[in-house]
Amino acid sequence: MGTVFSFDVRGGEPGAVRAALEAAVAALHRADVMFSTYRDDSQLSRLARGELTLPECDPEVAEVLELGAAAERVSEGWFSTSYRGSLDPTGIVKGWAAERAARLLRAAGATGVNVNGGGDVQLLGTPGTGRPWRVGVSDPLRPGGLAAVISAAGADELSVATSGTAERGDHIVDPRTGRPAVTDLVAVTVVAPSLTWADCWATAAFAMGSRASLTWLESLPNVEALLITTADEIHCTEGLPHHLT
Repeated sequence: MGTVFSFDVRGGEPGAVRAALEAAVAALHRADVMFSTYRDDSQLSRLARGELTLPECDPEVAEVLELGAAAERVSEGWFSTSYRGSLDPTGIVKGWAAERAARLLRAAGATGVNVNGGGDVQLLGTPGTGRPWRVGVSDPLRPGGLAAVISAAGADELSVATSGTAERGDHIVDPRTGRPAVTDLVAVTVVAPSLTWADCWATAAFAMGSRASLTWLESLPNVEALLITTADEIHCTEGLPHHLT
C-alpha cells in the first residue's frame, strides 16, 4: 500500500490484544501483497491479466471490488476502481485495510483503538475515561501548521481521511479523462464512522472540485468534510463544527 501504519491501542486483556495486534499487522501485510499493482504475482495483477477468475481469488478481493463498485455508484463515477483501463482498486484498499485492522483489535477487547494509515485514521472507543480521540488536520498551505483538530467526543467510531496534493503531488486522477484531476482544491478531509468510505469520499470529492463536492458531501449521511482551495479558502459541511475542538 506504499505507506506506514501505526497503532495506538488501549485497554483489554494484554494477551488477547497482543495476539490481535499480530493478526492485524499480518492482515495488513497480506492485503499489501494481495492488492499490489507493482507485483506481477499479486492476485490483483493476475486477475487483471485474466490468469485468475474472481472466484479463484481470496474472498477479500471480491469484497474490495464490491465496495469499490458501490463507491463508484454513490459518487456517480468520480471514484473508480480502474486506472487507464486497468483494474486498480488501490484507492479503497488502504482505508478498508486500516479499518479492518482496527476492528480486529476492538473485537479482541481493546477499549480504545487508533489505527493510522499514512495519515488516514480509524478511531474506535476512547483512549481513556472522559478523554476522546483527537486528530490534527495538516494545513497544506502552511507546512507544520494545522487547519483543524477533529474530536471523536460522543462517537464510538470515527474516521478522518484526507486527499490532496500536498504530500504526493498530482496523484488523484479524474476518472473521465484518466489524467490528474484539474481542481480548485488543495485538500479535502472527510469525517465519517468508516475509514473505508471516508477515504473513498475524500478522493472523489477532490476530483469533483469544491462547488460540486460540497453539495454532494452534504447529501451523504453521517459524513462531514473540510475543503481547502488553492486560493486559501476554507469550506465545510454544515455539521463539521460539531467535530471540531
